[in-house]
Amino acid sequence: MDSKEKVEVVVKAADDKRAHDIVALNVEQISLMADYFVIMDASSSRQVKAIAEAVVDESEKAGINIKQVEGKNESNWILIDLGDVIVHVFQKEQREFYDIEKLWSDAAELDISNWVVE
Repeated sequence: MDSKEKVEVVVKAADDKRAHDIVALNVEQISLMADYFVIMDASSSRQVKAIAEAVVDESEKAGINIKQVEGKNESNWILIDLGDVIVHVFQKEQREFYDIEKLWSDAAELDISNWVVE
């Protein structure tokens, strides 16, 4: 499975749990860490945890190797490392504070509109 297909699995799983403002950034040309960052937020720690669990579950079902999950105890910002795809699930306030999109503003945004329900 290539990295773009992994992003699709992540986006659909997150959208199914009503993640807000999902953004996929192609960082392949500007980062050695990953090909894509997928960033989203939720209104509560409970929802952050539910989204992260759905992403992990759907990734495992798709045969994606989950390298690491960080931040599950606090559920303010959960990071899921899928190797070439890094997933950030934030509480809204944390996302605004860290502003990862601005940090990676040179990255092109991947069009995910076909994978989310409006």
